[in-house]
Amino acid sequence: MDCIFCKIAKKEIPAEIVYENDAAAAFLDVNPRSPGHTMVVPKEHCATILELPAHCSEGFIEAIKETARRLQRALEPDGFTMGINHGRVSGQVVDHLHFHIMPRFEGDGGGSIHSVVNNSPEESLGDIAEKIRRLDV
Repeated sequence: MDCIFCKIAKKEIPAEIVYENDAAAAFLDVNPRSPGHTMVVPKEHCATILELPAHCSEGFIEAIKETARRLQRALEPDGFTMGINHGRVSGQVVDHLHFHIMPRFEGDGGGSIHSVVNNSPEESLGDIAEKIRRLDV
């Protein structure tokens, strides 16, 4: 497989790994949007969160939490913006699940996750919820 994040997790190519456990590796983004911008990737290849194997989920989430704890202690940010770009339209460039942790600092000029898109639904929230709930039947 020619996945750059798999190669980083396997330490086949260099990266600034700041934390790892059996399920995941966390490393500094090479194009950081803030000091300490870190990505956490599962060591097992999967393109999106929908493909993340159940046996990897707990370790992946624990790696996210521990990485955030370490960033908090080391850099003392005022907050974090965290998330996943899922699919090309959202900005996912590498087809390997990666969770961004971006330390935020007062006055850094960034916005909230709500500033990423502005495409309010034309349907009512009730109609949208019903479409989602119908899948349980």
